[in-house]
Amino acid sequence: MTSAPHRTHAVGCAAAQRRRPRATPPTAPAALAALLTAALALAGCTAQGERTETAADSAGLSVPAPAPEALSGAEVAPAPGPVPTGPASERELTEQEEYDDSPETPFQDVATSPLSTFSADVDTASYSNLRRQVNQGVAPEGVRIEELVNYFDYDYPAPAAGAEHPFTVSTQVATAPWNREHQLAMVGVQATEALPTSEGNNIVFLLDVSGSMDEPNKLPLLAESFALLVEQLDEDDRVSIVTYAGDNQVVADSVPGSERGVLVDHLRSLRAGGSTGGADGLRTAYELAEKNFVEGGNNRVILATDGDFNVGPSTPEELTELIEAERESGVYVSVLGFGMYNLKDSTMEAIADHGNGNYAYIDTLAEARKVLVDEFGSTMFVVAQDLKLQVELNPATVGSYRLIGYDNRRLEDEDFDDDAKDAGDVGAGHSVTAFYELVPAGSDDDGSGDGSDDLKYSDQQVGTSDDYMTVHVRYKAPDGGRPAASTEVEFPVGADAFTTTPTADFVFASAVAELGLIATGSEYRADASLDAVTERATSALGEDPYGLRAEFVDLVGAYRELAPDVRP
Repeated sequence: MTSAPHRTHAVGCAAAQRRRPRATPPTAPAALAALLTAALALAGCTAQGERTETAADSAGLSVPAPAPEALSGAEVAPAPGPVPTGPASERELTEQEEYDDSPETPFQDVATSPLSTFSADVDTASYSNLRRQVNQGVAPEGVRIEELVNYFDYDYPAPAAGAEHPFTVSTQVATAPWNREHQLAMVGVQATEALPTSEGNNIVFLLDVSGSMDEPNKLPLLAESFALLVEQLDEDDRVSIVTYAGDNQVVADSVPGSERGVLVDHLRSLRAGGSTGGADGLRTAYELAEKNFVEGGNNRVILATDGDFNVGPSTPEELTELIEAERESGVYVSVLGFGMYNLKDSTMEAIADHGNGNYAYIDTLAEARKVLVDEFGSTMFVVAQDLKLQVELNPATVGSYRLIGYDNRRLEDEDFDDDAKDAGDVGAGHSVTAFYELVPAGSDDDGSGDGSDDLKYSDQQVGTSDDYMTVHVRYKAPDGGRPAASTEVEFPVGADAFTTTPTADFVFASAVAELGLIATGSEYRADASLDAVTERATSALGEDPYGLRAEFVDLVGAYRELAPDVRP
């Protein structure tokens, strides 16, 4: 992997890089178990490691004893998903789910379209939702390839302490696995793990308690998921809880994070019923967050729902209009999706995308631990706001190209320099990975560019540089929702980025992308096959401390059973 050199055009205000003291995690994390079609099986612990009643206990469900490894503090791999069911038995129910499938990006001629511009995306909901669907035995919908790839961690070099910018960019080019005549360029952005503030968290839990949440894998899982989050907080943090159904209710207002027992009791006492007036709940949550605003701190609404809003404003367009009006308040939003059959993925993604937020789908308590405990910093603390990428392709080297995924994250080229244009926010420790499939320039390809004065490789004719591309990154330093002017950094990708022995991260991530091409039925999948995905992913498991890469290999096997007509 090549860590590209960079050149700075303009520098905005730097974010403080002070690491915030963290609450000590519980000594015995909750046991991880699948919670979809099987019984809800989970164990809760107090901060002192003592056993407490969980939602499973109160519901009279069977709870297995924690494994000795869990009690010893060792890392525990996530539990496998539920046993697959027959496709026909689930299909009618899943037809109530809603997804926004954007058309995939076609190949572009570098001579006429040398720029590719898109917003960073750190959402991971599509992967865990695909896992849930495959384990149910239904063909996956709403597959966003970039979210599959970005679900996993990669060993990109992180910024050094005191670095000028809160991220690094790494690049690598190799032969495209599914089309040997093409090349595949991997661009990885790694954010610093240093938290941007030492001030406390002001968090509002906005919880859907409507009738559609009355399922074991919805409200009980939600309660136990947020109980895990509560364990990460301390006396400097403040938590408010708003519930909504036919109307909304303030259950807690600015309770210190150290009062974990009080907060967990509130969570485990929740009961579902009624219609879903999510818009009113959002308004109340923002009002609380703004009332308790912590200057220089992390102010965030965490919305947990299946997205099935049916009272008041309910379409993605209506809800995003509401969210955009609140975006300048300095309050960020995270969206956690729960449940199945009536999941409104398109609504939840729209809320996160337009509210300076992130979106994850929680199908098991293991996934809740990943998002809310293991990735606490990246979920909660923004280090680079409105991060955009603009890749300038070199027509002397590349004839045509295609950005894989990011189909609903594409921006107009002029949006890159427009600070008023909203883009994705990147949290502490987050990484963003993008793949470009490249068609090498032909020996007689001397096409001209688009005449832009700002292009480095072509103006009226092709230049002589042997670079593949230059990656331009633009971002703002977060400042309570009122960021300073953006900063642009550029990272050339030279001929030395090509390798015949790509890193394990490249091999694994490209296998995940290949599964995405197959699952979406991409017209550009060429020779993509499940055998190739399995072989490459298996060869690139690495240390895999949480077992996520091994789980992916098992998921490919389950998908093979689900889609026997797909090329093996």
